[in-house]
Amino acid sequence: MHIMIVTDQYPPMVGGVPTVTHGLAVDFANRGHQVWVVAPNYGLRDERRLEQKVRVYRFSSFEWPTYEGQRIPFLPLMPFRNLIKKADPDIIHIHSPVVLGNIAQILAGGLRKPVIATNHYLPINLSRSLTAEPLISKHFSKITYSYLVHFCNRCEYVTAPTATALKLLYEHGLRAPAQAISNGIDLKKFSPGKRDEHLRQRFDLPEGRPLALHVNRLSYEKRVDVLLDAAAKMSSNGFIAIVGSGPAEAELRAQAERLNLGDRVKFLGFVRDADLLGLRRLSDVFVIPSEAELQSLATMEAMACGLPVIAANSYALPELAHHEENGFVFEPGNSDELASYLDTLLTDPALRAQMGKKSLEIIAKHDRTQVLDQWEALYRRLANEFVEAKERKLRRRMERKYPGYVHQKLDRPRFVRTGQLAFNQPYPGTGQEMNAPWTNME
Repeated sequence: MHIMIVTDQYPPMVGGVPTVTHGLAVDFANRGHQVWVVAPNYGLRDERRLEQKVRVYRFSSFEWPTYEGQRIPFLPLMPFRNLIKKADPDIIHIHSPVVLGNIAQILAGGLRKPVIATNHYLPINLSRSLTAEPLISKHFSKITYSYLVHFCNRCEYVTAPTATALKLLYEHGLRAPAQAISNGIDLKKFSPGKRDEHLRQRFDLPEGRPLALHVNRLSYEKRVDVLLDAAAKMSSNGFIAIVGSGPAEAELRAQAERLNLGDRVKFLGFVRDADLLGLRRLSDVFVIPSEAELQSLATMEAMACGLPVIAANSYALPELAHHEENGFVFEPGNSDELASYLDTLLTDPALRAQMGKKSLEIIAKHDRTQVLDQWEALYRRLANEFVEAKERKLRRRMERKYPGYVHQKLDRPRFVRTGQLAFNQPYPGTGQEMNAPWTNME
């Protein structure tokens, strides 16, 4: 297949959406598909390059002032249109409904290409300052969802990573066909394993103390401040390692210093993937107090490594953290309750083992291989339906224009670029032109 992924967030940006879009692109390329990614460039020039079998096209952009690391491309209408025409994608998959997503949707309509939109966003992800202001937060959320749903309703199909995320769209007026498809997790890569004590020494983590791990972008909606307050109230000798960086990091470090948490909490900053896998296997509990998750890759990765989870009862987190089964769910913002659950798990190895085993059972249905199979099946079905609809429209037009017109179907299995037209008299523009091979842009 020819697959085009359009996203305003892609590596080197760090976060859930860049990880998801990069993973999909590389996995599809490894499955033999031709994949194009359209994303912002970190500069004032357009670039294209081959990255892990994926053709990545980056358009010049500037930084969005309200979200660190987010880039807003200038309006590359003609280059983007030319790219779609040359790539001739069977499906265009949009992962962010901002600049590039809007352009892709507009161009896809004119070029008659089917579009899938996946929503990864909450209003608070777009602007914490507006959602935190009581007088305007409700109106901002309403406007944001109106925009998201209006965008989604103009697509052929819509997905969200969880049932919770999909329900939010339905509640705000989604009418397009839709389903929940997990972001998925590579269960071959993320799995229980031997503890690496050398890693403990390298990160200067204390020996002989149970370890709670938090991995997330350090932004305000992730509520790491609640975790720090809970750390100050813990009665056990547990230790908390915080992995990540972001706009709230300086304030969080200042809070930890103010609470005298030097012997209970350590900020590890950015940690490369290989070491992060070892840290998960070294940890005893995973904790996530975030109030802005439509899924959570970090939580899924921890569960796949056999960790019990303590999570805020917010948005989609309870779909992963089942209370008193594979961990505990606490009231958002309640540091007393979080501290109590941390003490419970960090002092009870048997309970941790029992709940960690349950995490492995729950995460099994998010296996990346199964998720990729779902995407492929959806892509093929939508692409075929789109082509069939175009053929029906063309057939009706030709029947009106050319009496005696006959449509011939091929006996071989159809995918997308199949189906030929036959007439009692030759008609220009039909026949093999429909199946002309794609010309390599490189």
